[in-house]
Amino acid sequence: MHGEYKVPGGKLVVVDLEVEDGLLRDVRVAGDFFLEPDEALLDINRALEGAPADTLAPQLAARIDAALPEGTVMFGFSSEAVGVAVRRALAHATDWTDFEWQLIHDGPQPPALHMALDEVLTAEVAAGRRPPTLRVWEWGAPAVIIGSFQSLRNEVDPEGAERHGMTVVRRISGGGAMFVEPGNTITYSLCVPDSLVQGLSFADSYAYLDDWVLGALEGMGVKAWYQPLNDIATDSGKIAGAAQKRLVGPAGAVLHHVTMAYDIDADKMLDVLRIGKEKLSDKGTKSAKKRVDPLRRQTGLPRAAVIEKMIESFRGRYGLAEGSVTPEEMARARELAATKFSSEEWTARVP
Repeated sequence: MHGEYKVPGGKLVVVDLEVEDGLLRDVRVAGDFFLEPDEALLDINRALEGAPADTLAPQLAARIDAALPEGTVMFGFSSEAVGVAVRRALAHATDWTDFEWQLIHDGPQPPALHMALDEVLTAEVAAGRRPPTLRVWEWGAPAVIIGSFQSLRNEVDPEGAERHGMTVVRRISGGGAMFVEPGNTITYSLCVPDSLVQGLSFADSYAYLDDWVLGALEGMGVKAWYQPLNDIATDSGKIAGAAQKRLVGPAGAVLHHVTMAYDIDADKMLDVLRIGKEKLSDKGTKSAKKRVDPLRRQTGLPRAAVIEKMIESFRGRYGLAEGSVTPEEMARARELAATKFSSEEWTARVP
């Protein structure tokens, strides 16, 4: 069995192993990481040898930590990363490069249609009828997108939303409210087979699915990192928030989508969103205006250039062919946009 795990912001860990009578055998750990002393690699292999095959990643990491000599230095990876690679081997997880990725980057579309497209395209991946897909959104109207489990009245000031012409929609994933204006926002979705995140915890899958965009940002001079559970942050503040939804199907699929602040009208945002003091305190800031630091200032690039550099970064890593929404997918999405995502029943399902 073979498993690989690219540590977000770090190095690649590779594990090859066999399972005999429910125990790990012939375990071989490799990768482009750094480890001192050299002999510690043999200690890692020996620590995993004979472990029950149902041992979870944290327990595998504990076995490794107990076996490593004092003063061992692990750079670019960790004992936990090795445990994850083992779990991915046992789960027969796939890698990014195992797939032929498709890009969808269409013109501006209404907020409700974007919500519907996420659901339809992810369901198609789960059913095995669509390849893994990166979809870059263009917004046809300003909007507030609330998480699947958020209270509508607690998150959105209806008078403020009406005053600024903001459409309010609810997405199928959890997480917090997003304030969107077409020229100020960059949003993308990844619709991926469940096998890509096999062996990863729910929390780890967030950072794993967005490691490519951290590399793209670094190429634009922005040092960014994942701030658990679902923020992308810099020294200057948050620049993006992520959310996920798991869908069942013959193969299963994960919807992972991210909204990034290219620019922001903070006064308008505060007039529309009800941002409580607890949230501000939790983020360690005194003002909502300081919570988000837009990419426009940090990159100095036009929005279209930022998007293009992101797409090229993905293509350079994993390959990416031009694609489109099929007529059948669009028909289903338009129906869902009208019957579900534009309905009061769905939008106010948590009043």
